[in-house]
Amino acid sequence: MVLASQTFDSSELKAKWGWFVALGVLLLIFGFIAAGNLLVATVASVWFVGMLMLAAGIVEIIHAFGVKSWGKFFLWLLSGIFYAIAGLLVFYNPILAAGVLTVFIAVSLVASGLLRIWVAVSGRVGNGSGWVAFGGVITVLAGFIIFSGWPANSLWVLGIFLAVDLIFQGVTFIAFGLGLRKA
Repeated sequence: MVLASQTFDSSELKAKWGWFVALGVLLLIFGFIAAGNLLVATVASVWFVGMLMLAAGIVEIIHAFGVKSWGKFFLWLLSGIFYAIAGLLVFYNPILAAGVLTVFIAVSLVASGLLRIWVAVSGRVGNGSGWVAFGGVITVLAGFIIFSGWPANSLWVLGIFLAVDLIFQGVTFIAFGLGLRKA
């Protein structure tokens, strides 16, 4: 987010256009590697989530010792311990964790798609509400498609999300860098 008081020197940014293109090419390569190894990409995604959960659990345990009240200390400590254990379980069985995350994604897609449809139909926010409803239908369908293939698709769904994200980010950075060069 750029604050009103912040300004960027466009000439300085323009001078770095090649770095944006290089980053884009690297992300594009990583995206194609991930697309070629969806199981590995899925496990890598799950391990990343596990590392974050473990780190958050450790921080929460440390935070518990800063709480002065013993009742709240034990609640924070227990919460941190559970979070850290969940992170460790991800490393112990990443395929099971991928299954859990995949079904969570499917349910989340269906819920958010239904919410978008409801907002579009009930609010009639303007001329674009039909597009919001259409987007909601697509999101619901994506959730049902993922859920219909579960648990077998748990081996590749997270990997394909990672691959697609890396590819789009790569294309975006390449386009941004080339745009800076032309400016």
